Amino acid sequence: MVTKARPVRSPTVGFVSLGCPKATVDSERILTQLRAEGYGIVGSYDDADVVVVNTCGFIDAAVQESLEAIGEALAENGKVIVTGCLGAKGDVVREAHPKVLAVSGPHALDEVMSAVHTALPKPHDPFEDLIPPGGVKLTPRHYAYLKISEGCNHRCTFCIIPSMRGDLVSRPIGDVMREAEALVGAGVQELLVVSQDTSAYGVDVKYRPGFWNGRPLKTRMTELAGALGSLGAWVRLHYVYPYPSVDDVIPLMADGTILPYLDIPFQHASPRILKAMKRPGAVEKTLDRIQQWRAAVPDLTLRSTFIVGFPGETDAEFEELLEFLKLAQLDRVGCFKYSPVEGAAANALPDPVPDDLKEERLERFMETQADISAARLDAKIGREIEVIVDEEDEVGTLARSHADAPEIDGVVYLEGVFGLKPGTRLKVTVESTDEHDLWASPVS
Repeated sequence: MVTKARPVRSPTVGFVSLGCPKATVDSERILTQLRAEGYGIVGSYDDADVVVVNTCGFIDAAVQESLEAIGEALAENGKVIVTGCLGAKGDVVREAHPKVLAVSGPHALDEVMSAVHTALPKPHDPFEDLIPPGGVKLTPRHYAYLKISEGCNHRCTFCIIPSMRGDLVSRPIGDVMREAEALVGAGVQELLVVSQDTSAYGVDVKYRPGFWNGRPLKTRMTELAGALGSLGAWVRLHYVYPYPSVDDVIPLMADGTILPYLDIPFQHASPRILKAMKRPGAVEKTLDRIQQWRAAVPDLTLRSTFIVGFPGETDAEFEELLEFLKLAQLDRVGCFKYSPVEGAAANALPDPVPDDLKEERLERFMETQADISAARLDAKIGREIEVIVDEEDEVGTLARSHADAPEIDGVVYLEGVFGLKPGTRLKVTVESTDEHDLWASPVS
């Protein structure tokens, strides 16, 4: 009698992913490699043989969240590997949690896999260990983040990203395009291009041509955007510095090749504050360019982020910022109170703004922008727009327009509409709005 051997249980890894979309992409690559090597991915501490925590370390609140996540994983599981931006400060992690198995910085696939192999060896079985098309994703199947570079050449005084992620390193454009093709082939309907500085793509390699499908393609934002747009999915650009090169992608938005959406972190409007931040400071030129972009692409959506309460910010400079908001008429805006970050040059600047004044300025800023955002949404009532379906709930369908990046912008509610598959694109008529979202019905 032949006795069948009992199947050997594959070692399992739990995963906690924190931080920005760039960190999400790092997490996806680690998860893909884990799956490629035959590790099982589980969603609970109890079922995991080891837990990987991909951390954020950008601001104090993110550091605290990451340390708490590590502590929770240690308490619930006991075997924890730490990576990500906070991992670049290994002493901070080990001082708080000396029992972690290993610590590595961001973009550290090899280091994480080495730590997993040490804690949890597993031989590869190509007949059993299958990877889904497009790799392992943390996003819904119909959209995906596409990271085109790592690091940043800027030295903004409030930021420590270059000390954690290094200077700009652009991915070969052929590799980016092949990844994008695989994602679209796996069902992705929206590609969200992310990096620390999307406008600078290719600067480090002097825009050296790469090859995609046998043809040369410059390693540059404009050429990349055009090639991505040819794949048939929505293409959304994030983290775009307002360089002159931005003007070159506007025609691609005008002709529908990529979405008419720009995420440009302006950060402030006072030339003196921008200089102290080491940011581009030609505010008048910025306003002129916004007008030019909108003249070429009337449906252009502009998203940005700002900081209030930067050291030395005067009442007059804050008023400059509010005036800029009124003139720029940005569609989507986020705002943060300045927070000292360990290692940031801005910590040494004089005249810190009191916390209560920061809070007051944040409230005034958001009130001003809320009125602007509401008015710009109201102007869409009665218009026909295209949306992409995200999910369904008990009330109906939740979708997004070209103006809405997932998780950070608004949504389009289709009340009473059911049965639409996520990723479906359809035309709707806008019926009502609030300061963030739209309500619409399908075009019959």
